[in-house]
Amino acid sequence: MVTVMKRVGILYHPMKEEAEPLAKKLKEFLGSNGLPVWLCSAWEGGTARAQVDGTDLILSIGGDGTILRAAQAVIPGSTLITGINLGRLGFMTELSVAEVMAKLPALLAGEGWIDKRSLLEAELPALDEWHESPGVFYALNDVVVARGAVARVIYVEVSIDGEPLTTYKADGVIVATATGSTGYALAAGGPILHPQAKESVLVPILPHLSSAYAMVLPSTAAVKLRLVSTQPAILSIDGHINLPLSSGATITVKHSSHTVRFLRIHPETSFYGSLEQNLKGKR
Repeated sequence: MVTVMKRVGILYHPMKEEAEPLAKKLKEFLGSNGLPVWLCSAWEGGTARAQVDGTDLILSIGGDGTILRAAQAVIPGSTLITGINLGRLGFMTELSVAEVMAKLPALLAGEGWIDKRSLLEAELPALDEWHESPGVFYALNDVVVARGAVARVIYVEVSIDGEPLTTYKADGVIVATATGSTGYALAAGGPILHPQAKESVLVPILPHLSSAYAMVLPSTAAVKLRLVSTQPAILSIDGHINLPLSSGATITVKHSSHTVRFLRIHPETSFYGSLEQNLKGKR
C-alpha cells in the first residue's frame, strides 16, 4: 500500500542541460506545498545516501542511467523511486517532462502502485593484500566481468550452484536481472524477461570458439565467475561502479533478498505496449 509522501529527494543528471532547472522547479513546487525536500546531483552518491533516511520518494531526473544511480543511493532501504525521462530510452522511467506536473500531485497523495524489482548481490572477496578489497555490491541491472583497455579476450570460468558450466573465451560475461535484460544483456544476444520476473540471465559477450548461448537462471542459482586469464579485466556493477580485477579473482552472484521499489502511476500492463517503442529509442 502506498502512503502519502512526507519527505522527497530529487536526483538529477548533471550533464543534461535541462535536468537541473527542472529539479529546481520541482523543489520549489514541493516546498510551496509544505513538503521537506532535498536536491543533489545523481553523481554525488555519498551526498544522496546521507539524506535518504526518512525519505519517502526520490524523483530521478534523467534516463535509466540516472535511475541506476538513484537505486544505489537507496539500497538496501525501501525508499520509492519515480523516474522522469530526459533520455533517449526510458524502460525504468515513469513520467515524461510534459506530464510530470500533472501527475506529481497524485503520486504525492499516495496514488499509483509499487513496482518491485529484483536485485543481484555480487560478492568479491579479497585475494590478498595486493589485490582488490572485499565487498558486496547490489545490481539493479547487471554484473559484468569484462576485458579492460587491452583489446584481447579474457577467460572466465563459470560455475552454477557449485557445478562447472564452461570457461568463456570472450570479451566478458554478463549476469543480468530481469530489469537489466533489456540493456547490455540484450545487446549481447540475451532474451527479454518481464521486468518483475525473479529469474536472471547469463550472457557471454562476443565469445570466441566457446559457448555462445544465453541462459535463463532461477532465482535460487548462485553463479561464480572466476577470471583465469592474465589480461586485465574489470568488474562493472550497473555500468558505473567499476573495479579492476586480477587473475584468480572470483565473483559470486546471487539473487538478493532486497528489492528496489518504483512508484508508478501508469497502468501495470504498459510494459508490453511500450516495449517496441523503447527498443527503437522512442517514447
